[in-house]
Amino acid sequence: MTSPPSPAAPTAVAAVDLGAASGRVMLAEVDRDGVTLTEVHRFANEPVRLLDTLHWDVPRLYAETLTGIRAALARRPDLASIGIDSWAVDYGLLDSTGALVGNPVHYRDGRTDGIPDRVVGALGADYLYDTTGLQLLPFNTLFQLSAELGTPALDRAETMLLVPDLLGYWLTGVAGSEVTNASTTQLLDVRTRQWSSDLIGRAGLPARLFGPLRQPGDPAGELRAAVREAVGTDRPVPVTAVGSHDTASAVAAVPAENDRFAYISCGTWSLVGVELPEPVLSPASRAANFTNEAGVDGTVRYLRNVMGLWLLQESLRVWRSQGLAVDLTELLAAAARQPALAAVVNPDDPEFLPPGDMPARLARACARQGQPVPDGPAALTRCILDSLALAHRAAVRQAARLSGREVEVVHIVGGGARNELLCQLTADACGLPVVAGPVEATALGNALVQARALGVLSGGLAELRALLRRTGSTRVHRPAAGDGTDWSAAAKRAGIVDE
Repeated sequence: MTSPPSPAAPTAVAAVDLGAASGRVMLAEVDRDGVTLTEVHRFANEPVRLLDTLHWDVPRLYAETLTGIRAALARRPDLASIGIDSWAVDYGLLDSTGALVGNPVHYRDGRTDGIPDRVVGALGADYLYDTTGLQLLPFNTLFQLSAELGTPALDRAETMLLVPDLLGYWLTGVAGSEVTNASTTQLLDVRTRQWSSDLIGRAGLPARLFGPLRQPGDPAGELRAAVREAVGTDRPVPVTAVGSHDTASAVAAVPAENDRFAYISCGTWSLVGVELPEPVLSPASRAANFTNEAGVDGTVRYLRNVMGLWLLQESLRVWRSQGLAVDLTELLAAAARQPALAAVVNPDDPEFLPPGDMPARLARACARQGQPVPDGPAALTRCILDSLALAHRAAVRQAARLSGREVEVVHIVGGGARNELLCQLTADACGLPVVAGPVEATALGNALVQARALGVLSGGLAELRALLRRTGSTRVHRPAAGDGTDWSAAAKRAGIVDE
């Protein structure tokens, strides 16, 4: 009598997820019944200031990525694929030999000061928006590259690769640009999803920098021999293009039941918007500074950037540097006991963008507006979270109005889904249920695209999301009824447009 065959092990892929504050490598084991994530390596992502310029420590990020891949292979030597996602807009320049020309500059660096006004003045805001559908942010790749015009680095450069594509190049030796991240550069044609040669030419940028584009799920090469030796494998391991902008992967993993949802990919930034089949390029959309970024499966991520938990992260860093023993769990509990909306600010004030003494900046902003200055970490944390909830409300309402998309529920994914106070305040402010989770949406979206490319899964985003609903866990926050909070008045006090 023969025993029945044992069930095949789920397919294993590695999701390399690089955030602006930390990175991690997740081992994902996927089959048609679900996906299991295991964090195999986590590391800090800390910028480095060299002379007067703030840089990413990209060589270290690459070394940490290798460490994570090695850890994934130690658990699953049959690893079937690797995918990489990261934040947007920042890039490395390669010379004709493939060598890196200088360490990539951090988007919070001040080198683009004054550049957007000059570029927009020369090209025209209407032309830029009609061509790219992108919101004007001072760190967009267009402005960063314009700041490098005439420098030896740009003169030497033959190729520009955004951060996930740069790491993928070092792993495989094959260069290419994945479209969801390319769409954040303000150099991609929003209609054709190809580099805009007209815009690139008008901006005076070298056309040679912009190489072939990849779609999520496309093959992106195999680990080079030297890399295989470094990570401890003797067999080819493919690298697969995913939604390499972390928000593209996160939105792919929103466990929505239909298209009547808004999403908030909440971490250092809050990316707030709706998913659409076509871009919105109206004058009203441009005036509201909404962006049309490429999503997985040809979708459009129609959204606006809100400064996000950066305000709290930077405040925590400052308090701890001052010797305060601040525990985040205790701080959030204390903030929940503070009076609601006692002091609020506009999180998107440019004053809050650079690193520095965030508590002092927030206090000055409150004082300028004639509001009480928050006294201590708990009151300041409540100010931050109330302000973020107001900004989330404004962005959700505007996204729905400008796109014509009905919104019945708000999904918060990413690290912010752990922050129960922020999730509840967002539900109260929006007057809509908030579904919190998955926390690791970016890694899940990354892994699911890889699994589908390998043939383990099939179907479109609806099928991937149904899989997540069956196997994942979320938490629902319902808006408080009749508590008398005047969110519109608070938004006006903060200087947030609340339409």
